[in-house]
Amino acid sequence: MSPVLLMRNVSLAYGDRLILKGVSLSLNKGDFIYLTGRTGSGKTSLLRAIYADIRPVQGEIWVGETRVDTLSQSEIPFLRRKLGIVFQDFQLLPYRTVYQNVALTLEVTGWRDKKRIREQVMDTLLRVGLSARKDAYPHELSGGEQQRTCIARALVGSPILILADEPTGNLDPEVGTQILNLFHQIARWGTAVILATHNPKHIQDMPASTYICKDGSLQPIATLVS
Repeated sequence: MSPVLLMRNVSLAYGDRLILKGVSLSLNKGDFIYLTGRTGSGKTSLLRAIYADIRPVQGEIWVGETRVDTLSQSEIPFLRRKLGIVFQDFQLLPYRTVYQNVALTLEVTGWRDKKRIREQVMDTLLRVGLSARKDAYPHELSGGEQQRTCIARALVGSPILILADEPTGNLDPEVGTQILNLFHQIARWGTAVILATHNPKHIQDMPASTYICKDGSLQPIATLVS
């Protein structure tokens, strides 16, 4: 079985400045890793390269059987059907309900059968603990509920990999811990997860393989234990 994600000798630049050099990384189904490092160290750039928002200056990136770094613009939407992306700022559509925000992911990727869409969305909302809030609008939700909606939106299309960029950054510590636990559960369900975080307490409370962007490289670091 091929890896969910494979990066070989990848270098990323911002303008003339090299951000990361010689990055190699491999993830399999159900793997969970933390990505940490200071602001500007390359965490977000690394995630953006995986979902083809920026192109590396060298190296190869594979998501499943798809080579990312050589994709044309017209091919990128097909890559993103294999990925779920969760941001710090929730980016929900304000005039759509929880159900509608999540269902839109399926509708824009070609799902037409309303019964199948409903079954998939409701199953996903159940998994993230939001069934009872399906008819609520974003302004009626707590921060944690908004982020769970974003996670459902990322998860509903059955991606092989979820990329989460500081997903607890706008949440209070208790809610952040609940969201972090949900990402670990998603990995146990079989979807690989890369979670970028500044918060060392997350890594200490729920240890997993951890990589740091530092001095222009991606380095594995010893997992902290509580």
